[in-house]
Amino acid sequence: MTPRILIIAGSDSGGGAGIQADIKTVTMLGGHAMTAVTAITAQNTLGVTGVHPIPTEMVLAQIEACVSDIGVDAIKIGMIGSARTAAAVAEKLKELPGIPVVFDPVMVASSGATLADDATIAAFERLMDRATVVTPNLPELEALGGDAQALVKAHRCAVLVKGGHAEGAVVTDRLWSADPEDPPEIEWSNPRIETDSTHGTGCTLSSAIACGLAVEWDLPEAVRRARRFVRIAMREAPGLGRGHGPMGHQAVRLDLNMSFFEPMLNQVTVPAQDLAASERFYRLLGLRQVVRASPRYARFEAEGGATFSIATDPGYTGPVVYFECGDLDVTVAYLQQQGIQFEQDPKDETWGWREARLRDPAGNSVRLYQAGEMRRYPPWRVGDA
Repeated sequence: MTPRILIIAGSDSGGGAGIQADIKTVTMLGGHAMTAVTAITAQNTLGVTGVHPIPTEMVLAQIEACVSDIGVDAIKIGMIGSARTAAAVAEKLKELPGIPVVFDPVMVASSGATLADDATIAAFERLMDRATVVTPNLPELEALGGDAQALVKAHRCAVLVKGGHAEGAVVTDRLWSADPEDPPEIEWSNPRIETDSTHGTGCTLSSAIACGLAVEWDLPEAVRRARRFVRIAMREAPGLGRGHGPMGHQAVRLDLNMSFFEPMLNQVTVPAQDLAASERFYRLLGLRQVVRASPRYARFEAEGGATFSIATDPGYTGPVVYFECGDLDVTVAYLQQQGIQFEQDPKDETWGWREARLRDPAGNSVRLYQAGEMRRYPPWRVGDA
């Protein structure tokens, strides 16, 4: 069933953040996005020039309209509009026990504009009591008291602290869990992507987490996948506007598989003899070359994000088909229980993929793998691709 995500947040007229970023994220991850708009903003990549809060009664009416008819599998809360709306939404959520809630405590836009006053921030306490996970950045965490572990204890919710505002070449996000079965603290670190196209990163991350929770990924896995989505969308940014530009949600198509057992076909490798001649041939077909490792290997990208490779390695005597799995180890364990034999169990390869190898009944080579960001953005990607 298509996951149903209810987004309670403000509208960004420039399309980079808020409801617009949320809808793009949910759509690209295969969900159905519903909205309860809490505020209308006039903004672009340079800043916010106007904010019009939606009356609390209308926010509640939007929520009720969605829930009573379509239903909901997860909720994402962003810009809340007013203290009264925050309190009313928290009360309304008591009617939806067991539904995962991701609360992004939006206070300030990327441009620096204030989107929540002191009274609204104080009312966040009630929303945190209902949340599954709260996702503050470092300034927001400071406004909430500065201690993630104290928030976990006080509100019995997980806290994901986003590290993008810290200095340095590496961005580290930390999750403090409220679930005794999870590690108390989990950390993810990645090289910082140097770009001004950061508008809507927090909105996108929280909506992607909601999508993961809606299809019953556990919280750490939902966060891991959401972070990957944000990073690829940042890399795909179209370069619009003169300030903090929007990300490229529309270009993130095959990079996240939200299913355990439905692998995606998105990589085929065929043998080559003269790499340069084969490179030219496939470029003429219209494929965009993204990796060049002459004289051994080259990779191309097709419309939609699927990749196609050519290789002169002696090991490639025929086409090899790659299927990317949502959870490689779970998929392989299931197939082995069904009697499928593997030539190689899941293994971390030197090029950054985790891969398992097998053959179909006709002897064709099939590989199941997980690559994520490494599939399209390895360190050796062609510079202008």
